[in-house]
Formats: sequence, C-alpha cells, structure tokens
Amino acid sequence: MSETLTRGLSGILYITLLSLSLFNEHAFVILFYVFGIICMAEFCKLIQLKSLYPYIIFTIMYFIFGYWQFVMNSHIGLVEATQILQVITIFVQLLLIKDLFSEKKIPLFSSKRYIITTFYLASGFVFLVLIGKHGKLFNPVLILGSFILVWVNDTFAYLVGKNFGKQKLFPSISPKKTVEGFLGGLFFATIASYFIFKFTDSHLTFTNWLILSIIISVIGTLGDLIESKIKRQANVKDSGVIMPGHGGLLDRFDSIIFAAPFIYLFLRIVNYVS
Repeated sequence: MSETLTRGLSGILYITLLSLSLFNEHAFVILFYVFGIICMAEFCKLIQLKSLYPYIIFTIMYFIFGYWQFVMNSHIGLVEATQILQVITIFVQLLLIKDLFSEKKIPLFSSKRYIITTFYLASGFVFLVLIGKHGKLFNPVLILGSFILVWVNDTFAYLVGKNFGKQKLFPSISPKKTVEGFLGGLFFATIASYFIFKFTDSHLTFTNWLILSIIISVIGTLGDLIESKIKRQANVKDSGVIMPGHGGLLDRFDSIIFAAPFIYLFLRIVNYVS
C-alpha cells in the first residue's frame, strides 16, 4: 500500500470517527476522552514522564469540568471553577509561548512536566469539549467548524508554503514552515469562515467566525510550534504512530487543544455581550 493511500485512509477514518461522534453528545464526550488519553500517552512519552498521575488528573478534570457540565447539565459551583481553570490554563500557555521564543529548549523539570500535562493538555481537551456546549445546548457545528478552520489553515499553509514560501517562520524548530505559508493558511481560513457562517446554523455572526478563524490560525500555529519544539528536544519526528502516514494523534490535535481555551474565552465574551 502506497504512503499516500495509507495517509488518506487513516485521515478518512479519523475524520469519520470525529464526524459521527457529533451526532450524539454522549458519543462525542466519550470519543474525545479516548482521544485525550491517547494524546496524554504520546505527550508523556515525549517529555519522559513515567507516571499514572497525569492520566488520573486528566480523568478527574474531564469528568468534573467536561462530562458533568456537558452531559449532566450541572453547573453548581462549576462556573467559577471553570473560569479559574481557564485563567490558569491561559497563563501556562503564555509561559510556553515565552519559552518558545526565549529559550533554546523548553525547560522540562519535574514539576513543570506535571504542570503542562495538567494545564496544557488535560485542560485543553476540557475546553475543547466545552466549546460544543456553548449556549447550554450541544452545538456540534462549533466543534466541526473549529476543526474545519484548523484543517483549512494547515492545508493551505502547507500548499502556499511549499509553492511560494521563501521566508522561514521558525527555522530552528520547523524548517518547512514559512511566513508565506502562515499568511496563506490565515487567509484561506478567513475565507472558510464565511462559508461556515453561510452554510451552518451556529447562531454566530460572520464577524464571530472571522475572529475565530484568526484565533485558530494564530494560536493554533503557536501550539503546533510548541509541540514541534518538544518533539525536537525528544529527537523524534512524530508524537506517535497510531495514525499511519500522519504520525501520532497529538500531531493532529496540537493546534486545536492549544487554541481551545482562547476559543472558549471568545465564545464566553460573545455570550456575555449578547
């Protein structure tokens, strides 16, 4: 089987599983928990963290902040706690962004490994799930739309970068990424935001989707670069091998889980203003 065919089949399987889960909120929550556990395993291997605690913490956080609010519709005492979690998560992400630009290697001392598995990966999946509950009703369009924007950004960043890229974006971490590719991905993601608005019923305006496309393109690219830097430190090309032709599952989720807290924050602001 050719590499292109293998890559295509594994990609189709991934998209099919994700799309089918959007028809039922229980299936959605369960599938993303499984995705989260797999990504946690890949990430712990990258940072050489051999412990069960990250999985236990992720399960507890996912159940309390994700499942309990999402499926059980229970918000007692969780609204304020979720806001605190969001502040801590974004703060940790800002520190990772600082490390991306200011440190030759991202410091991975013992306590920091537990911090980033909790407030980078675990909470990233929590907020990714909560995006689907915007407006207190299961809204799969928001999840699918966010993933489409990631896919469009990644695809056109690659195509534009490959054909027109000259200026390297971050050569020490990801030599193939270019400024032209980044701008191309951003441009086509903004175009895609119009079609998502036009052909879906998400109760968001075109301006809302346009801003989301910018958030996802910019923050998602930073998330991809951070994971690339950690992989380079681990001296590996991919986070895993679960998706033949693509690498690990974390390689497919690195952008969206990093952008998820910012997407959720924006949706909360939209909801508050409304």
